Order: sequence, then structure tokens, then C-alpha cells
Amino acid sequence: MESLIIVLIIIIAFILIGSIKQVNQFEKGILFTFGKYSKTLDAGWHIILPIFQSLIKIDVRTRAVDVPEQDAITKDNISVRINAVLYYNVFDASKTVLAVDNFKYATAQLAQTTMRNAVGSVTLDELLSEREKISNQICQIIDKATDPWGIKVENVELKDVALPEEMKRVIAKVAEAEREKAAVITKAKGEKEAADNLAEASKIMSSSPGALHLRTLATLNDLSSDQSNTIIFAIPIEVLDAVKGIGKVIDSKVQQTQDKKD
Repeated sequence: MESLIIVLIIIIAFILIGSIKQVNQFEKGILFTFGKYSKTLDAGWHIILPIFQSLIKIDVRTRAVDVPEQDAITKDNISVRINAVLYYNVFDASKTVLAVDNFKYATAQLAQTTMRNAVGSVTLDELLSEREKISNQICQIIDKATDPWGIKVENVELKDVALPEEMKRVIAKVAEAEREKAAVITKAKGEKEAADNLAEASKIMSSSPGALHLRTLATLNDLSSDQSNTIIFAIPIEVLDAVKGIGKVIDSKVQQTQDKKD
């Protein structure tokens, strides 16, 4: 009799020890009694009655899900391959167990579908230049859809946008053409500014007698520093005007002499 009592005590002790379940700090425990949801357990030790009760633990830490590459077509009918990273956490553990089957798989599939739809609603230029805006749109859509599952989507980051080789060459040509356009515009602006400065300088020189001659001498001084065999003679404008006047007088005398002979 005493041995039977000892055996019963040992069995009860093992049952009690086996019924103690630990919920960690980063987890929530979902308790079911006779198959029905009872309550959500916080961190600590809890006694779970075997056969009558069961416990499911849910990790509530932030998860990072690598969304695999997806083939998508943009609004302007360009094929691209995109991948992203999804960050989410569980804010209501009971909903993740009761409202959806395998919330991890469901969230990943929803992210893939939403990402393809979002890319299909924008052009390639918008996808490349407004990546952050598109990421926020995807995040809002997924967060709204997963809210009934007790899941909070924190962020979505588009990692990479892969283009076909033909499209890469086309984009490179467009970029090159834009750079050439900017270079031509810059050169034209420089020529216009140089012309304006030359016009202003000519006005100043024309208003000051001898200024042009001094400028000519300064230019000759710059040329003399160059070691070459070129010899430059500077003739003032006044000398040229005098020579021109003498030429006119000579022509007049010649014409008069010719008239007398006739």
C-alpha cells in the first residue's frame, strides 16, 4: 500500500512538473481550454493542465522578411525585376493564431503580390526616382491588409531594381544626350557672357584716347614671352589713318594730272 502511494505521488509530481510551461519575455502565450481560446499569457511560468489545455507561443519581436525577386511590368510596359525587405511585428498574438493560418507565409505572399501591383501602377522613371515613396505606399497597403491578423508592418525597403540590358543601354544614351545638352547650353552661355564683356570693354576703350593702343602694347608684351621666331610690329591706329589720308591725297593729285593731259 505504501509503495502504491509513493508511486502515485511520483506520478503526480511528474504531471505537475510537466504542466509547468515557460513563456519568454519576447513571447506571448495563447491558452486554449477544451479547444477554445481562453486568454493570452505574458512572460513567466504558467501551469497548463495536460489533456484539458494547450499552449501556443508567438514571438512578438520584429521580423525581417526577404521578399524574393519578382518579375513585374511597369505602367509604361517595361519589364523589371525587384526585391525588397519587409519588417513587421505581432501586436495581437491571439489574432495571429485565430484569424490566419501560418501568418508568416501569408504576410510574405501578401508582400509579393502588393509589390508587383505597386510597380505596375508607376512608370520606370517614377520607380527609379521615387523609390522611397513607392516603398511607403507598399508598406501602408500591407499594414492595412494585415491589421486584422494582429500584425503591424513597420517598414518596407525596395532593395534592388534590375533592368534588362537593352533598357540599360537606352537609359545610358538618354543620360549621355542630357549631358551633351547641358554642355552645349553652358558653352553658349559662356560665349554670350564673353561677348557682353567684350562689348563693354570696347565701349570703355573707345571713350578713352590711347586705351586701345595701350591694350595692344600689353598684348605684344604677352606675346614676347613666347620664345618663337615670330616678329610683330605694332602700328598705331593714328598712323594708319595718316597713311590712308596720304593715299587719298596722292590719288587726287594723280587724277588731276590725268585730267590735264586729257
